[in-house]
Amino acid sequence: MTLKPLLIMIPLSVMLQASLLDFKWLQDAKEAYQEGNYTQALKTFQKVEKKSDALLYDQANSYYKEGNYTQAQKLYAQIQDPKLAFKKWHNLGNSYAQLGKLDEGINAYEEALKIKEDKDTQFNLELLKKKKKEQEQKKKDQQNKDQKQNDKNKQDQQNKDQKQNDKNKQDQQNKDQKQNDKNKQDQQNKDQKQNDKNKQDQQNKDQKQNDKNKQDKEQKDQQKRKEQDEKERQKQQAHAMQQAKKEPISDKEMRKYQKMLDQRGINTLMLPITNKGEKNEEIKPW
Repeated sequence: MTLKPLLIMIPLSVMLQASLLDFKWLQDAKEAYQEGNYTQALKTFQKVEKKSDALLYDQANSYYKEGNYTQAQKLYAQIQDPKLAFKKWHNLGNSYAQLGKLDEGINAYEEALKIKEDKDTQFNLELLKKKKKEQEQKKKDQQNKDQKQNDKNKQDQQNKDQKQNDKNKQDQQNKDQKQNDKNKQDQQNKDQKQNDKNKQDQQNKDQKQNDKNKQDKEQKDQQKRKEQDEKERQKQQAHAMQQAKKEPISDKEMRKYQKMLDQRGINTLMLPITNKGEKNEEIKPW
């Protein structure tokens, strides 16, 4: 940003009204200012005893040239002399412009133009207005850029959150499915175990019943055999008695018959028939 230069003035009225010593300080300050030694000019201005708006104006110009725009702006703002009003507002506008205070600078130039028309002041005013417009556009562009970035960040975050939510949902579904599969497998194992137990219990029950039925059958068969043996015994006994009545049985036949009965486990109360007058030494039941 290139501003039109300051309006410079070393008022002769200050020099004429000052004391001889002040006159010397003012002359030395002017020379230092014109040589570009603004720091020396400021030191010399400060030695002048008689203070005035004209002195403030020259000091403010020196601060401005030195690059101390803040101090220059403060001194320009203190000037009350109407004769210096136009230059004050023009230079004050330059100070604000250098500090980046565009609104204050525009106001200062407008105040100067109220006093009189000036091409340099008008140029600087339009320059600041253009600069302000550019800044506003830049600010707007930055806001749009920031808004766009915020929208993008927001969308990215939403996408990220959605992706995380989907992942969490999928993880939960997988976890639930895994738990369901485990529960199902546990139930199947439990049912299988119960079925195996029921089957084993039934087999044991059936085996026990079979064993009982077998035992009962064996007992019945044994009882039946006993009954048959008893009938056979009785039949044999009756036959033997009938035979004994018909004719005596020889000892050989008796022994054979007795052996058959012993083999079959049949006890008899039959006694062997002995010859009359013989003593039976050994009496055995048939």
